Amino acid sequence: MSLDNLGRLAAALEVEAARLISANRIPVTDAEILEALFPYIRQYQSLANRYGIADIFQDNGGKLLQILVLTGLKAIPGREGNDAVDEEGQEYELKSVNIELTRSFSTHHHLNPGILAKYRRVKWIFAVYRNIELQEIYVLEPAKLESFFSKWEKQWLDRGGKDINNPKIPLQHVRQAGHRIYPTAPEQV
Repeated sequence: MSLDNLGRLAAALEVEAARLISANRIPVTDAEILEALFPYIRQYQSLANRYGIADIFQDNGGKLLQILVLTGLKAIPGREGNDAVDEEGQEYELKSVNIELTRSFSTHHHLNPGILAKYRRVKWIFAVYRNIELQEIYVLEPAKLESFFSKWEKQWLDRGGKDINNPKIPLQHVRQAGHRIYPTAPEQV
């Protein structure tokens, strides 16, 4: 078959020409592997769209989707401030960490008393990843984080009212003070 005819056949079938000639062979090059995977990535994005996530590659969208699916929470449109809400209207702050990169959770780029007031009213979900693999999820009540909130509030005042850039919550504290919901402990089944 000529390349011309291959192109016309692909157009008529509404598929990439490469799929017609590579359908019966294993992808070899990185470009072929990416092309073979991309339909699944589109399906992943389609699922994310149902959860209000516009881009799985942006702002931890793929991890956020996994957390929402596993916890049954719904994303809050715009994701300003608190990230999710349950069926009763309780809001949650969602945080994730890749333990291959760091052992603490980032909070907010411009932490100030207004953000702290929100933080004190919501439950927190902390997801622990090893690269892209989810390892654990914890829930913490805001009271379990008050020592951090008080410290940051004092720091904000000591800085003359200047916002704090991304204070951290240590993974060790989350594991000690939190209630693990994933994987489910045997006594929770």
